[in-house]
Amino acid sequence: MASAQESESSKDLESCDAYFKMVQSRKKLSQSLQDSLTASFAKIPVSSFPQVPGGKVIEIQADTLISDAIKILSDSNILSAPVVDPASRDSNDWRKRYLGIVDYSAIILWVLQNAEIAAAALSATSAAAAGVGTGAAGALGALAFGAAGPIAAAGLAAAAVGAAVAGGVAADRVVGQDLPRAADKLGEDFYKALLHEEPFKSATVRSILKSYRWAPFIPVAADSSMLSVMLLLSKYRLRNVPVIETGKSSIKNFITQSAVIQGLQGCKGRDWFDCIAAHPISELGLPFMSPDQVVSVRDNELILEAFKKMKEKEIGGLPVLEGSTRKILGNISIRDIRILLLKPELFRIFGELTVKDFICTIASATNDPGKTITPITCKPNSTLGNVIDTLASRAVHRIYVVVGEENEVLGVITLRDVISCFINEPPNFFNQYFGFAAQEILGP
Repeated sequence: MASAQESESSKDLESCDAYFKMVQSRKKLSQSLQDSLTASFAKIPVSSFPQVPGGKVIEIQADTLISDAIKILSDSNILSAPVVDPASRDSNDWRKRYLGIVDYSAIILWVLQNAEIAAAALSATSAAAAGVGTGAAGALGALAFGAAGPIAAAGLAAAAVGAAVAGGVAADRVVGQDLPRAADKLGEDFYKALLHEEPFKSATVRSILKSYRWAPFIPVAADSSMLSVMLLLSKYRLRNVPVIETGKSSIKNFITQSAVIQGLQGCKGRDWFDCIAAHPISELGLPFMSPDQVVSVRDNELILEAFKKMKEKEIGGLPVLEGSTRKILGNISIRDIRILLLKPELFRIFGELTVKDFICTIASATNDPGKTITPITCKPNSTLGNVIDTLASRAVHRIYVVVGEENEVLGVITLRDVISCFINEPPNFFNQYFGFAAQEILGP
């Protein structure tokens, strides 16, 4: 097991190295300017970065119900929060006090996994009618049809799989390969089973952290440099970095990719920022992703398929394309799952809800059609400053590069990509700065 984890961590590190090497090779900036920018960020202490809105970091207790955690994130208008171990909340050691970070990325994985289980459970009526005991059938069915991992470990899963198989439901559909067809006729009982029946209704945040880890918990000290934070948020793929004061265990600040982009926008007017911001994105090698690498969804596809793509590809959003063309119609973010979770009337019909209908519903529910109905785009000749302004002012995580009168998608620019444009990594920076090898950032 240890060797497998080490191998996976090594692959992750190689992927980060390859990404950052590609970024540096495509930027058409003078070496002196690049070195000057990196040196400047290395001198800026993390303590100078603005505090989170309200001045207090929102934390979630590990024993909080998942349904309550969703509401906390939604009400606080945040995508993630540190998770505190109730048994160690008074500890002076942050390693004991915090278990990790929970966000919508982890929650979507949990929702989709348990949706598959709920569909299996509710499809098992014929097994019950035939007098097949779900316990016995579940134990045999899970073994015979290879149900394992998160599904088999989810409490109801074994019984649900076995009963569904005994009732004539194809095993591959039970484990989620054809979920929309399996669940589209389940009606409101599906939503009820997912969030209001055991074992789902008593599932806690702790269970998500154990099963669906998206990124490691890597805090920095308040006297660390902003260069270290920007490298963690770009090269090393973290979406947020907690800040802890030396000698204390509680989180003082929580720096996200979005907050850094807003901070960069605030630097407008300074010579170093204006110099790089004036460059067209094409001169910086943006977008870094080629057209065939952009993961998208068609407007006539089911919304569940969109979220499943995000789950499988571990990405936070997708462009919505018109029919079989590359014309962009809108955007879908992983955060939009909250609409399904907080509106049972939508969840009841999720099996037949199309992407187009869903984004129209979001626009109506949030009173902000600009983020979904109107695509957030730029052109290849847009400047980096224009892109930063759009990302910061619209509070979005990606902008799509389009070409032609039909606005065909050429690529996507993420917050990670923009941050990467401003820095490079000095040799052995993390070894010297943190006192541990870079592999530990991505370790188990």
